Amino acid sequence: MCAAREGRCGRRQRALLCCVLVVAWEAARGQLRYSVPEELPKGSFVGDVAKDLALDLAALGARGARVVSPGRTQYFALHASSGHLVTAERIDREQLCRLLEKCVLRCELIVEGEMKVYAIEVEITDINDNTPKFEEVQMQEEMSEMTAIGFRFPLPVAHDPDVGVNSLQSYALSGDEHFSLSVQAGADGEKRPELVLAKALDREEAAFHELLLRASDGGDPARTGTARIRVAVLDANDNAPAFSQAVYTVRVPEDVPVGSTLLTITATDPDDGINGDVKYALKKAMENASKIFHLEPQMGAIRLVRNLDFEEWNSYELELQARDGGGLFDTAKVSISVTDVNDNAPEISVRSALSEISEDAAPGTVVALLHVQDRDSGANGEVRCSLGEGVPFRLERALDDYYSVVTARELDRERASEYNVTVRAADGGSPALRSGAVLALRVLDVNDNAPVFAEARYSARLPENNAEGALVLTVRAWDADWGQNARVRYRLREGRLRGAPLSSYVSVQAETGALYALRSFDYEEVREVELWVRAEDGGAPPLSSNVSVRLLIADENDNAPQVLYPPAAPGPGSGVGAWGSASGAWSWAGVELAPRSAEPGALVAKVVAVDADAGQNAWLSYELAKATEPGLFRVGLHSGEVRTARSPLARDAARHSLVVVVKDRGRPALSATATLTVVLAESVAELLSELGSAAAPAEPAGSLTRWLVLAVAAVSCLFLAFLLLLLALRLRRWRRSRLLPPPSAGAALRGVPASHFVGIDGVRAFLRSYSHDVSLTADSRKSQLRCAGGSCCDTLPARPPPDEAAPLRGEDAAAHRAAEPDGLPVSAATAAAPGFLPPFSLLALLSLSLFTLFPITFPLSSLLSAFAQTFVVHAPPLLCCFFLFWTVYHTGIPIPFLRLSFLPRSPLSHGFGCPWCGVSPFISSVFFLSEVCR
Repeated sequence: MCAAREGRCGRRQRALLCCVLVVAWEAARGQLRYSVPEELPKGSFVGDVAKDLALDLAALGARGARVVSPGRTQYFALHASSGHLVTAERIDREQLCRLLEKCVLRCELIVEGEMKVYAIEVEITDINDNTPKFEEVQMQEEMSEMTAIGFRFPLPVAHDPDVGVNSLQSYALSGDEHFSLSVQAGADGEKRPELVLAKALDREEAAFHELLLRASDGGDPARTGTARIRVAVLDANDNAPAFSQAVYTVRVPEDVPVGSTLLTITATDPDDGINGDVKYALKKAMENASKIFHLEPQMGAIRLVRNLDFEEWNSYELELQARDGGGLFDTAKVSISVTDVNDNAPEISVRSALSEISEDAAPGTVVALLHVQDRDSGANGEVRCSLGEGVPFRLERALDDYYSVVTARELDRERASEYNVTVRAADGGSPALRSGAVLALRVLDVNDNAPVFAEARYSARLPENNAEGALVLTVRAWDADWGQNARVRYRLREGRLRGAPLSSYVSVQAETGALYALRSFDYEEVREVELWVRAEDGGAPPLSSNVSVRLLIADENDNAPQVLYPPAAPGPGSGVGAWGSASGAWSWAGVELAPRSAEPGALVAKVVAVDADAGQNAWLSYELAKATEPGLFRVGLHSGEVRTARSPLARDAARHSLVVVVKDRGRPALSATATLTVVLAESVAELLSELGSAAAPAEPAGSLTRWLVLAVAAVSCLFLAFLLLLLALRLRRWRRSRLLPPPSAGAALRGVPASHFVGIDGVRAFLRSYSHDVSLTADSRKSQLRCAGGSCCDTLPARPPPDEAAPLRGEDAAAHRAAEPDGLPVSAATAAAPGFLPPFSLLALLSLSLFTLFPITFPLSSLLSAFAQTFVVHAPPLLCCFFLFWTVYHTGIPIPFLRLSFLPRSPLSHGFGCPWCGVSPFISSVFFLSEVCR
């Protein structure tokens, strides 16, 4: 017994293990099976999909999982938060699966993020929700009173859409003892009720019999349907109608036109009269069959009243009855088979699709999930799918009716930025029906293209001495990518030029690629610049490319020729001459010896010069610009050789100075000069003798120039200081005289005639002018200054004095006329103004006379010599200005262009016979005229 128990336990464990393995195998294959009863409310639980498929709930919601059912009605849905499969609609098994033993609904779980599809099958189990029903609740049957006992009369069949135990199980008859019920099982297992005559009929006893037929199912609780049957008893009729066939079979295509006659049945009755008149009736038909077919009672023709659809129902069974006028009848079956016609094109449903894909997606990436089906059957339902040509995609079968569109190779956005993938489906019918669907797919850019320059190498010419910030050239690069990946920025690659960073010479604009020069280039220093420019895009990581840029510096004529021979003479501050002389006064550089016996064309010297420029800017030409004897020497145009043009003559000077001009061919041309001293001598001793006799000591030019500048500055400063001091003193005295007039002011002017004044608002101005003569001689140690008293003249016409002169500054007029003298002698004016000539003027006149009489070579110091030379050049204008001012100051004469008459007169100018006052205008005029003439 123990062994038997262990055997039974082992078998149970093996069976359980097999079930677990089957479930695991189905889950691994991506197929789930669930079972739910029908008529569940919406939202009822079906199964835990996430658990059964081992899917992460978070990933399930993020990746967009959904359930799709074939057809228009979606019966199931997925709760993304819980991963449960629930009902989306109330499910009626009888409506979905009519007459089917097993009702299975199929759906697919699509995970869009992973582009995966899982098949789910849900079996809908039946519940007892339908009552058996008869097509006719009230029916009447006719039966002859001569009918034999045991005659079977078929009754209408009740229909129960439920299946199994919930379907129709039994019939029951009640109401009359003349009849009993017999239930027969058909070939298809269907129960067929029959009315059996149990007792002979007698019309005279009962003309009608009322019966009640009940049909019950096996549900719990059971449901029952009823039908009332009324049997009418007729007189005797000895022949019943008979069909030609017990079963009629016909096959019709589903596209047969409405109104067509599908079949004509016939039944014969040998009786005459009303007993032989046969009529046809449809006693039993499948659901909806009575709405599709019509039976003509007289002719027995079955006509089509609605379109057939093989996909909805492919066969129909009808039960017909032929009855004569006497109540006798016969039954026959009609089986109508509908054949399929290729009337349905393939249907393509896009279950999931990507709208965009990265161009670096690996080959085999799923782009879309398609469901393809054809409602036809056989060859008409076989579907072949294909893609359009020239696309980098292919089709792969995922499940029975599912196809995946996957990438066949790597994508390239630069070749095609978007695709319209056409999926075509064709069935196997003849002719084949086709359908298509278009998938729009945009390719996202990936930074897989580096910038490409327009040229493989850039070069530009830049003239030297360019302006800072000048545009050199512009480099341009393009990136085949899109958006930020195609944004190109430029920069210089690090490098050095002449020890300095390359970025200090040129710069590149990051956005435009414009190359600018940051400094002025010099061709003599830098003739060529090699640099690299990098173009970098904005991708992550960025891609870059480099291009070589060559800048050629173009030469300009900015360098004058430089003379190498003869060498430049040392300056005055060099100290030692070419021949070792300590005086530094002369330099013998550039002295050449030419024998007097030289023949024409003999080489005397050669001027050697170079030019730092290049090209024609450095092509030099030589020409003789100046020569002591023009026809004696000539210079080679391109060689610079100095040769004799003719033989030297005895009358030619021994020493010749030649100035050679060296020019380049630039525009404009630049030049330099070289000075050569050629001595005609037969030997070196004669050359030295000639050079020694011509040399004479001289003050260095630079030293003399400095002393002259110092002398001019000193004289100018002294003169300006004297003018400022004199002006300050005069203004101070004038201010005092205005504020406190002195008592002696009137007496000082008593000797001046009233006609010599003009009155303006009570103020009298002196209007006398004088003539001065001055004699300055250069060959005498004396200078003469003479004032002519008789040369005085009125500036304005003299008016006769009035009878009574107006008093001056408030004095009594009579006293003034009595005290007024006719004039003052010159000696008195001179005595009244001792020292009226400033010492500076005397010193200037003395210095001018001395250094005019004596030559410059007078052995004086360098300072006095420079001072004397300064006065020789600058004394005339200075003295002119000084004497003009002095005249105006002492005399008060209103010179029109100076307008200095507002200044008060000096007391020194009161003596009209003053010889110095008379000579001052003369001296001023002399110097003014001499300056104008000069």
